[in-house]
Amino acid sequence: MAAEKLTREDCLFLLIKKQKELQDQGLTRFPQRSDFSDYEVMSIKAFLGPWPRALEAAGVKEPRGDDRLQKNREKRARAKKRLREAKKAAKAAENAAVNEEEQ
Repeated sequence: MAAEKLTREDCLFLLIKKQKELQDQGLTRFPQRSDFSDYEVMSIKAFLGPWPRALEAAGVKEPRGDDRLQKNREKRARAKKRLREAKKAAKAAENAAVNEEEQ
């Protein structure tokens, strides 16, 4: 384990430094967890959250768009509507079957 604890700023610095090293090597990828020790990964995720959010916090990666939340809401609404329609159709079919049996 490391001799000293990492701070939030240290974690940001590690990500930015690794991104610059990768660019200097001619690579265009983002820093990966495998580029760091287990302790560093643990500290980065503890301070900055999931890996993609940590890269965004360090300014290495563009933040994801806010429209994603809206798209997810619309997708859930469509799914609920399809489910309601399926239930309604099943109930109508059941009622039609009962009416046929009565006649």
